[in-house]
Amino acid sequence: MNDLIFIMQKRLRFLMVLFCSMIFVLIFRLAYVQFVSGNEITDKAYDLWSRNIPVEGQRGIIYDRNGKPIVNNVLAPSVAVIPRQVEDKQEVARFLSEILDFDYGKALAHLSKNVSVQLIKPEGRKISIEQAQKIIDKNYKGVYIVGDTTRNYLYDTYLAHVLGFVGIDNQGITGIEYIYDDYLMGAGGSSKYYTDAKGHALEQLYGYYDAPTKGMDIYLTIDIDIQILLERVLENANARYQPDQMLGLIMNPKNGEVLAMASYPSFNPENYKEYDQEIYNRNLPIWMSYEPGSTFKIVTYAAGLEEGVFSLNEHFYDPGYRIVDGTRIKDWKAGGHGDQTFLEVIQNSCNPGFMEIGMRLGREKLFSYINNFGFGKKTGVDLLGESSGIVFNVENVGPVELATSAFGQGNSVTPIQLVNAASAAINGGILYKPYVLKEMRMPVTNEVVFSTQPTEIRRVISEETSSTVRHALESVVALGTGRNAYIDGYRIGGKTGTAQKAVNGQYLENNYIVSFLGAAPMNDPELVVYVAIDNPKNTIQYGGTVVAPIVGEILKEALPILGISKQKNQIEKEYRWLDLKYHTVPNLLGVEKKKIPRSVYYGYEYFGSGNVVKYQSPAAGEKIPEGGKILVYLE
Repeated sequence: MNDLIFIMQKRLRFLMVLFCSMIFVLIFRLAYVQFVSGNEITDKAYDLWSRNIPVEGQRGIIYDRNGKPIVNNVLAPSVAVIPRQVEDKQEVARFLSEILDFDYGKALAHLSKNVSVQLIKPEGRKISIEQAQKIIDKNYKGVYIVGDTTRNYLYDTYLAHVLGFVGIDNQGITGIEYIYDDYLMGAGGSSKYYTDAKGHALEQLYGYYDAPTKGMDIYLTIDIDIQILLERVLENANARYQPDQMLGLIMNPKNGEVLAMASYPSFNPENYKEYDQEIYNRNLPIWMSYEPGSTFKIVTYAAGLEEGVFSLNEHFYDPGYRIVDGTRIKDWKAGGHGDQTFLEVIQNSCNPGFMEIGMRLGREKLFSYINNFGFGKKTGVDLLGESSGIVFNVENVGPVELATSAFGQGNSVTPIQLVNAASAAINGGILYKPYVLKEMRMPVTNEVVFSTQPTEIRRVISEETSSTVRHALESVVALGTGRNAYIDGYRIGGKTGTAQKAVNGQYLENNYIVSFLGAAPMNDPELVVYVAIDNPKNTIQYGGTVVAPIVGEILKEALPILGISKQKNQIEKEYRWLDLKYHTVPNLLGVEKKKIPRSVYYGYEYFGSGNVVKYQSPAAGEKIPEGGKILVYLE
């Protein structure tokens, strides 16, 4: 009996110890959960209850070289729903379909999905402020407005091919927007709400807004004022000539910076879906490849000068053609230019004269210069879609190919190659890599995190030869085929180009790409302007007739924008009977009205009722076109 009691007591003590141990473990576990793992468990609970509505990060702003914004962001709200919170799905679906203008069945399908959060897309993405306000005013449970943004291209179609555009999710698709998408794109945020397992809002818990971040800001080498000038002038040319297509390119010859770039037809990046892909996917100044015509003669001339195969004052006779390997190759001018110096050869854009330079150089030497000037390979500009052009394999170059290559036929080049090569010919002889990105900066601190430095590729000619080329090109504008680009007070140089278009190996009749490459000031070039017009209508298709005045107009306005003053020591223009003549304005300040000299070349327009001149425009010493008027302001 005693043994049984002892055993029972022993078992009872064991159960009590076990029970106390279990209570201790439970207390320890509760304490551990409460004081050690409490925050972690609470966070997990919040994660289970939370519903995140994503908010896109803001893209960085794109500026021009002077800090003027070109592309920024504007508020464009989006619509999100938490389906389980929507009480009357049919009513809400009907309302959303009306406001967002899409099918009721599709709206109801969004609201009926078994998901925690549903974005209404694409119809509910990037909606207007007015649409968002109507949704907010209704205040339906489970319907939320998210503060997204969309890209705002401040200059509509201007610079469109360079900038590119973004898709519905603010991701870059083409152009600068695509190339530097990783830097422009900011990190996303979210609007956070708390619900139970059935999707009902937990009123005792307040959501919060996890703000998105903004991407880096980008500064381009583009000068937006010069870009506007270029495109305005091209728009006028488009209206006048109705060409198949046009392009314009302006660069700083000293370092390869692209100041302006235009391609027509253009498009509006905000509405890119309304255009054919071939329009927004082809940036003509870097994509288009064609025979350049006489603008290419700059390279041949520079090569000949560098190798010393001719001198400026050496004479050459042009009968209007040259027989090469049994083939008669004609000059552009019937009957030829007769006896002339090699300076007049480039002034007159004489094809036989350039064939002579090419023959004297020989194929290996000429094509070594063509390659060194950057033709036949991409320039490496930081834009999408650049072509490399097509240059003869020197081993396949015969006498005819050598002759035609010397004056710009046979080889295919891109506009940016041509402008870059011309820049090297006049900047002292250095070929640079063109570029568009100037800097990247942090969005808040404005700290520069990256800056593009000019990249020197190689020296192609000597400084002495480059100086001679500048003089020759300046004489082309003052005395030769480029006279229509002449600007009084500015030392303008340039070269005309008229290239017959080839299709399937055959040249088209009366279908040309006419162009002009101009630069200024020729004593210290600050910019090179190239414009090419494809098949202009209702005009004589010559670069000097159609495009030279266009480039002259661009230079006349662009030089003051860059702060470049007029100069007096320019080559005096040689006028011909069809040219518009200019006359020097006399000094009228302080002169009595009755003593103002009369002129048959210009007139006067008077303002005020006094007798003595107090102000005049243009100022004394400037030039006025024949038939113009001097504005005279009296006391």
